[in-house]
Amino acid sequence: MEEDTDFRIRFSSLRFITDHVGFHGTIKSSPSDFVVIEIDEQGQLVNKATNELISKVQPEPNNFAKKTKLDFQNLSFKEGRNQEFSTFTGCSDDDHNDQSPSVKEDTISDGTSNSEEEKVDVLGNLLDEKTNELLNHFACDIKEKWNSKTELIGSSPEFSLGRILDKNQRAILHSAVRQKFPFLITVGRNSEIVVKPNLEFKELCHLVSEEEASDFFKYLDAKKENSKFTFKPDTNKDHRKAVHHFINKKFGNLVETKSFPELSYNTGNPNVVITVRFREKTHKHRKRSLFECRDQKVIYTAFTLRKENLEMFEALGFLAIKLGVIPSDFSYAGLKDKKAITYQAMVVRKVTPERLKNIEKEIEKKRMNVFNIRSVDDSLRLGQLKGNHFDIIIRNLRSQINDSANLRERILEAIENVKNKGFVNYYGPQRFGMGRKVHTDQIGLALLKSKMVEAIKLFLTPEDLDDPVNRAKKYFLQTEDAKGTLSLMPEFKVRERALLESLHRFGMTEEGCIQAWFSFPHSMRIFYVHAYSSKIWNEAVSYRLATYGSRVVEGDLVCLDEDIDEHFPNSKVHLVTEEEESADTYAIHQVVLPVLGYNIQYPKNKVGQWYQEVLSRDGLQT
Repeated sequence: MEEDTDFRIRFSSLRFITDHVGFHGTIKSSPSDFVVIEIDEQGQLVNKATNELISKVQPEPNNFAKKTKLDFQNLSFKEGRNQEFSTFTGCSDDDHNDQSPSVKEDTISDGTSNSEEEKVDVLGNLLDEKTNELLNHFACDIKEKWNSKTELIGSSPEFSLGRILDKNQRAILHSAVRQKFPFLITVGRNSEIVVKPNLEFKELCHLVSEEEASDFFKYLDAKKENSKFTFKPDTNKDHRKAVHHFINKKFGNLVETKSFPELSYNTGNPNVVITVRFREKTHKHRKRSLFECRDQKVIYTAFTLRKENLEMFEALGFLAIKLGVIPSDFSYAGLKDKKAITYQAMVVRKVTPERLKNIEKEIEKKRMNVFNIRSVDDSLRLGQLKGNHFDIIIRNLRSQINDSANLRERILEAIENVKNKGFVNYYGPQRFGMGRKVHTDQIGLALLKSKMVEAIKLFLTPEDLDDPVNRAKKYFLQTEDAKGTLSLMPEFKVRERALLESLHRFGMTEEGCIQAWFSFPHSMRIFYVHAYSSKIWNEAVSYRLATYGSRVVEGDLVCLDEDIDEHFPNSKVHLVTEEEESADTYAIHQVVLPVLGYNIQYPKNKVGQWYQEVLSRDGLQT
């Protein structure tokens, strides 16, 4: 495919695994020939209206070590993971629908959940079928261990329900899980919900029945003001004392306990009931604190950004100016092509949905649109997506020189070839910038070597073009006059202007350049480091193919899970043995190569040696 002659020279090692004759064609003749639509974590295309989206939470691997993108990616993708889970039934021994003998006046029935069936339905609506099944399995497993008196060895087991951006859905899901499984607790980690065993439930079961313990924790979760919970009548004073002590020790800041004689009892051996109430002062103070926090809480607004033939950071700069915020207030899951029509999820801080809607007409002039505007509770992070969907038009089709075969047949053959053999999932040229003099990976290498002045100068290196932006950059390299350059730099170059303002304030020293670099959003700061890592990965793949071809050899790393993802356990990576090479145990699409990072496993053959040599060449260590 032809996009740019210079890029073909720079990335000549980027070749597909194929012996097919192929054909010529041109991509990106116009932005509309290249449409990129982000796929969110729920597997939905972000260009769909929010009322079309299904709010399903996808399971994320638990206790998995994150490993950055590495693989010879096969073209075919499989839904779900290659793990089989059997259905578990009859495990919810504690989920009773009949009324407990415990007296509950104005308690659970008036709390946040109306009935057990509703909670089950809530979980069914919020969680996809597989996650719901895995949650039940996790709950059963915990219950069975407790019932068999087996102690939980090591750290407390956890199960992740995944990330849920909508704070209201998160609150509902927290309550639904606790109401259905009172012997579990839920913990929030940013936008992720993690489920753990409720050890306090187990401890209380030593003092009261499991049924009473379940009802008590449901009462606590409901947090119904002016409500009370009453344990079953008890004639044993020492036992009542132990219950009082447990409740006050664990939940004394939230509730208070009192003992009352039962209305009809034998005076010689009275039945006494323990009643639990929320502490009035603590409860009201807690309510006030929540309202105060809500007033001070940072506002997050999510939206889908559509842009056409526009570099992403330029788009963010324009949006920032219109909204009165700075570019670092925006977060996103990934960068998108410039010469394309792209759709991606974004979140902006300190801007209300109404305010964002007010600029819709203005930004249309810059070939941008925003929609699916809504409030959320957190920002996005890089990599928080399932992938991208591409619609690509290839124009100017023609046969290879001296190829007499029918062009249409060649194209169909090529499609089948890719379907059957897959392709190397190279990082594309857009990862490394459109510049001719300086590429993003060069800036990343300077950053990794802590050469901040060099990184800043590379960032502000002009191209051989006579336009206001490049004239300003040329002036800066000649004079290092940040203030003067700022007066020359066009307003729409938000990144460059932010950097120059910081340099004017802190100076062109090493420390000043560090401070200036922090004027960029975090995602942009690390993008350049990622670019260097991506370049090394591309080179490693090309070296691997040139050295060993499509054979799987001793010392290669293979992934044992066909459903390759960015998150998978280290146990899934296997070092190929001499015997396995001889037996052709593995196929080329199972071979993986690491992206540079901390505590990374490298191949133990010539490719592993190559990594060491290249890093040494660049002045780095593994």
